[in-house]
Amino acid sequence: MSIAWIPYGAYWSTPFVRWQGALGELHSLRLASWVAKRSLAKREIAPDAFDFGVLGMTVPQQGCFYGLPWAMGEIGAAHVGGPTIMQACATSARSVQVAAQEVAAGLATTALVLACDRVSNGPHIYYPAPSAPGGTGQSENWVLDNFARDPFAQVAMIATAENVARKHAITREEQDDLTLARYAQYGDALAKDSAFLRRFMDLPFDVPDPRFAKIVMSLAGDVGVRPADPDKVRALKPVVEGGSVTYAGQTHPADGNAGMVVANRTRARDLARASGIEIAILGFGTARTQIAHMPEAPVPASRAALAQAGLAIGQIDCVKSHNPFMVNDLVFARETGFPLDKMNNYGCSLVWGHPQGPTGLRALIELIEELALRGGGRGLFQGCAAGDTAMAVVIEVTGC
Repeated sequence: MSIAWIPYGAYWSTPFVRWQGALGELHSLRLASWVAKRSLAKREIAPDAFDFGVLGMTVPQQGCFYGLPWAMGEIGAAHVGGPTIMQACATSARSVQVAAQEVAAGLATTALVLACDRVSNGPHIYYPAPSAPGGTGQSENWVLDNFARDPFAQVAMIATAENVARKHAITREEQDDLTLARYAQYGDALAKDSAFLRRFMDLPFDVPDPRFAKIVMSLAGDVGVRPADPDKVRALKPVVEGGSVTYAGQTHPADGNAGMVVANRTRARDLARASGIEIAILGFGTARTQIAHMPEAPVPASRAALAQAGLAIGQIDCVKSHNPFMVNDLVFARETGFPLDKMNNYGCSLVWGHPQGPTGLRALIELIEELALRGGGRGLFQGCAAGDTAMAVVIEVTGC
């Protein structure tokens, strides 16, 4: 039974830009709203179509206390309220779930999900402590300090990948081989003048100045994706001495945003760019795995989503993963039996980057388009998140 629907074509993503690049000085929430306003107009969806919204972001920006209401006001939908979600790299999946549940409960007919992050130039936060000796408080670099240490598990994120690699006897060679295969899949998205990316990404992508007053450049696609040379990949040393994960076998921080409409069936049919194609949301799953073993978490999350959808993994045609480490895909395939070569066609976050909040939404959009190209079918998105957690989403595309 479908929970809610996604109108075909009523979604978009910016190119993802390696951090400290062309989007590194743009306020991420304002940029997401600016892109959404243009994207909705191009898709002929009026701002007054919405009666609910969800904003997902994980890196604070000035004024983001006002979150979703600010974003909806910027796109011309000042009548719309809703929450702001922060769940690390599960933020997109959680945001879609919140929107779908609102629709399923009959509390909304048409919701807009926006997800954005600027990992570049993350905030440096000072926490006052007037009663401390000398009145000195504590501070953190929001992005780098949290990459480097989970305050509960007391390890860096890369340590979770090494733990899982050791536990499941995943070799360096396996990681290298699959990394090269994933880059080749992304190459398919760039074929014929990026024909696959153009299905959901408005290219060339206009980049505004920090005041959003004029266009200062345009991007042909993702920025900062380096070609995977087999000799160089295999020659890299592990990031952690004695480990197996290299810089090639993990993703890179990036900036970007994405958007998606979630609606009831009637509204989804009205707003779809192609009549007859339907995208049904069938289930969600959440899980938390053993401490400091984050790449394992998508396995139980996927099982939970499949259970809600009433499906088995063998009934899934395509899988898209948020794979910050190549270890993620290898352990998923081993534990579920899903073929590695049927996962992540046309690209994945290992290759095109990791802006955190919008990462999962772009992957879900790519999953939809992959299913549409094959004539329909069922798809699973799954991805891990900080704190050894994960989320998964099951969808079905029909009528292609």
